[in-house]
Amino acid sequence: MVALAVVKSHPSQVFCSIAPHAARNIGQPRSGLGETTRFRQQARTLNSSPADLPASAPRPVVHAITGWRRALLVPFGWLLRAWGASLRFELSSESRRALEKIDEPVAFVLWHNRLFIASEVFRRYRQGRTLFGLVSASKDGAWLSAFFSLVGMNTVRGSSSKLGREAVTALVDVMRAGNDIGITPDGPRGPLYDFKAGGLIVARRVHAPIILLGAAFDSAWQLRSWDRFYLPKPFSRVRLFSRVIKPAALQDRDEAAEKLRQQLLAMSPDLLSANARDSERAVVV
Repeated sequence: MVALAVVKSHPSQVFCSIAPHAARNIGQPRSGLGETTRFRQQARTLNSSPADLPASAPRPVVHAITGWRRALLVPFGWLLRAWGASLRFELSSESRRALEKIDEPVAFVLWHNRLFIASEVFRRYRQGRTLFGLVSASKDGAWLSAFFSLVGMNTVRGSSSKLGREAVTALVDVMRAGNDIGITPDGPRGPLYDFKAGGLIVARRVHAPIILLGAAFDSAWQLRSWDRFYLPKPFSRVRLFSRVIKPAALQDRDEAAEKLRQQLLAMSPDLLSANARDSERAVVV
């Protein structure tokens, strides 16, 4: 439960993303393109001159977890990976093709309460890709970033409450370097299933496709948090739904946000109904 408290301590608007082949990189974030130092420098830039602060305002500090505090999180990183590996994913051939689209950088979009499955989804279906997400520069964000790094995640530290100019610039740079990013449009604090259009700015600027990721759970616990966070029970079945949204569909930001919200809601039923079970021919993977 300590691990879960850490993960939920400071949810991010852009979800922390998972690098492939995490088993070989426990405790060490990676970019896969030799860009790690550059993105660390960019993370500092995110907090050096926020666009919404006057020039005389004190500069925020990017907090980090090191030493014995970080070492305490190592067992929980292994626990999370073992838990995810026990899940039985089912998805149609169409959804699988969407998840395995690796020919260009993409922005993944999923609801905040489905974040638990994100690392395992990327580990199984995004081989050869590296993903980044935005995490708060606060102390709470430091715990989240440290924990995610233990399961192979790469993060950019900055404001997760609003996607400001520096945050957008950093994430655009990440995508232009060939990496994917992840977005939870109802984060960091809701309201639940409220699709904030700001998260689409990065994908529109890079002219990159979006991949919607939905999930329905056969058996799961739900936390008493604002997002009713889902924890699928070990060895349970999870039905995945995925769809590629081409850049041309994002031209009108507000209209696109509403359409994506409706699609993502349909792909993420809170109860796995008979209709959801039979809507597509699924395979166990």
